[in-house]
Order: sequence, then structure tokens, then C-alpha cells
Amino acid sequence: MPKIALITGVTGQDGSYLSELLLSKNYEVHGLIRRHSTICTERISDILDDKNFFLHYGDISDSSNLSNLIREIQPDEIYNLAAQSNVGTSFEVPEYTAEVTGVGTLKLLEAVRQVNPKIKFYQASTSELFGGIPETAPQSEKTPFYPKSPYGAAKLYAYWITVNYRESYNIFACNGILFNHESPRRGEDFVTRKITVGIAKIMAGKQEKISLGNLNAKRDWGFAGDYVEGMWKILQHDNPEDFVLATGETHTVREFVETAFEEVGIKIEWHGEGVDEKGLCSKTGKVLVDVNPQFFRPAEVDLLLGDPSKAEKILNWKRKISFKNLVKMMIESDLKKF
Repeated sequence: MPKIALITGVTGQDGSYLSELLLSKNYEVHGLIRRHSTICTERISDILDDKNFFLHYGDISDSSNLSNLIREIQPDEIYNLAAQSNVGTSFEVPEYTAEVTGVGTLKLLEAVRQVNPKIKFYQASTSELFGGIPETAPQSEKTPFYPKSPYGAAKLYAYWITVNYRESYNIFACNGILFNHESPRRGEDFVTRKITVGIAKIMAGKQEKISLGNLNAKRDWGFAGDYVEGMWKILQHDNPEDFVLATGETHTVREFVETAFEEVGIKIEWHGEGVDEKGLCSKTGKVLVDVNPQFFRPAEVDLLLGDPSKAEKILNWKRKISFKNLVKMMIESDLKKF
């Protein structure tokens, strides 16, 4: 009999890549999707007709719905990827972020406990738990947490409630503490896609420049397709444990901008400081990048750098796509679109 998996957040970047991975491993895959008045299945359009892929309407905030679905589907594994996952947006909708990202995890775990505590449970944790305290880098499973956003705080609750259910009810519940992972499927409200989409529109003559916030922020960026394999490996491990998945490299937003523009043959030269800093085309002198204070967050995370050595040793997991190839992949995809 094939294994059965339930994925919340199935229409997101990670949900789509994970669905494809599990289907390739002969799983029967069920995805939880919220009902919308507009179609939101673009990322999973290629697998909608797969005979082993099924969608169910529901919401992570509806505990009775979650229990009913688990009874109906009888999954072997649950991957909880559902969240209000935009850090900047979490400052604007902190209560909603807490309910969905934090309490939603509790409701799903409680449904597992009541219906079938033998189900393996994966919780999508985040590097935002650490908050980027410079003296703690690189950050591992043993690094103290210090979230600096409502999103990070909500994920902190989700992390600990997952640990609590593992220790209290002997549920195979694990956290994957994933550092930033990107792809051509990343939402356009995330800085990496904002940059690659912006460059594609500039090249197409549809946009003059890209406006960004903190250019000095450092992130550990990897490819989402590599990271979903890590999620799967975490639940195949003999014991329920928590793992950091990261590249072990960090790059500034400024570096991402430079690398992305290089892919279209443009060298960026920087002039000015702080909010007055601008990125100019080295050949024409035209301003292609500027800084807009409205994109600054109330509390900034300056540095995220992960230590994936535990996952590399125990799970035999390691990222395959380099930073430069990730940027190249995203730029090429958006150039085709625009």
C-alpha cells in the first residue's frame, strides 16, 4: 500500500514542490486548500490531474474540519506548511498571524492526538526563530531563540507546542528549522522575487527601478526544491528530532541584487548611504535600485546563517543548488514571464 500524506499550505511554494516529490515516491497526496473566489492553484497546476493527488477544502483555524479530514484521509504523514508567512505583513496583522501560524499548529496537533497519535507530523519552523543575533551565528538546533517579529513569535509557539506534543503524548512530531529557501514559485511579495520580477520588468520596459528596504540584511538563501527533500527525510528518520536545514552561507540583499543584474549583463554601482543609497547601471548611470523607508520593519533581523551539520550527518541531506544558480534560475523564469 502506498503511504498517504496530508499537506497543509499545499498551494504555496513548498507545498507544490513537496507534493511533486511525494508523488514521485508513489505517495497518495492530499492537500488542504482554502476556498477562494479566484483560482489559486497555479503552482500545482501540473499535478492537479494526477490520479494520486487530491484537494480538500478547509482551514488550519477550523479544528473540527481538521479532525474530520484526518479521520477521512487516514494519513501516515502530515506536513504542516500552512501559515501567514510574510514577516513584514505580520507586523500589520499580528493577531491573524498568531491565530493561523501559532494556534493553527496546536489545532492540527490536537486533531492528530485525538484521531490517530501514530501519524508522523512535520512542523515547518523557520530561521526567524533566531532573530539574527550576530554573536550566535552560525545558528544550529542548540542556538537560543530570539524572534523579532509577530511571525517569528507565532512560529516560536508552534515550535514549542510541537516539542510538547512529542514529549507529552509520544507523537512522532518534528520541527524543520528551515532557513530562507527560494524559487521561481516564491511569492512576489518576498524580496527575492521582488528583485527578479523587477529586473524582468525593467528589461521589458515595464518598470523603471526597484525600491527595497534594508540592503544590508544578510540571509542564508537556498533552493526550495532541495529543502522539501529535507522535510521528507526528517519524517523518515528513526526518531522524531528537530533539524536545521540551511546552506551555511550568507549573502546580503545587496549581493542578491548585484548577482541578479549580472545575469542580464548589467553591473550595479552603489552611490550614497542609508536611505539615500542608490544602485546605478555602470554603463548608463541610470538609477535601477533605490531605498524606500516604508519597506523597513519595526525590528530588523540583520543576520541569518544556518549550521546544517546535524542534517548533513544524520539525514545525509545537503543543498544541491548554489546561490548563484538559484538566482540564475529565478531570473530566467521571470524573464520568460515578462
